[in-house]
Amino acid sequence: MRYSRQNRILGLIKEQEIETQEKLAYLLKKDGFDVTQATVSRDIKELQLIKALASSGKYKYALGMITDAPITDRFAKIFKDTILSVVSSDNLIVIKTLTGCANAAAEAIDSLCLPFLLGTIAGDNTILIIVDNDKNVPFLQERFSELLR
Repeated sequence: MRYSRQNRILGLIKEQEIETQEKLAYLLKKDGFDVTQATVSRDIKELQLIKALASSGKYKYALGMITDAPITDRFAKIFKDTILSVVSSDNLIVIKTLTGCANAAAEAIDSLCLPFLLGTIAGDNTILIIVDNDKNVPFLQERFSELLR
């Protein structure tokens, strides 16, 4: 439930300008999540959200820069805790996740800045990874296997 909620938070801050924890809690409740202000505060801390200047001149929640090891470790844990399967075909890798966790797991993959990876597309429980060449798929699958250990 936590990963689904945090994934929804990431979606909400991308979709609209959210200035306060209260507004974020309201939107989460509207989406069916039973949250308190303390829960939202913890999620903001875990996701390492920052306040950034919006085009309106007000401050909004935004995803911080992914540059230090704790974030990478956090994303590695998200990846490990939510992945169900990894399969490939030609230059594509398909990853199945727990329901509602594909966006967070795709963000984890993107944060790794892996070579040969052209991009990720995430649905609700599936991630499509496009690799530059089918010869590089085994390298990436091995990296994913390492993360799952």
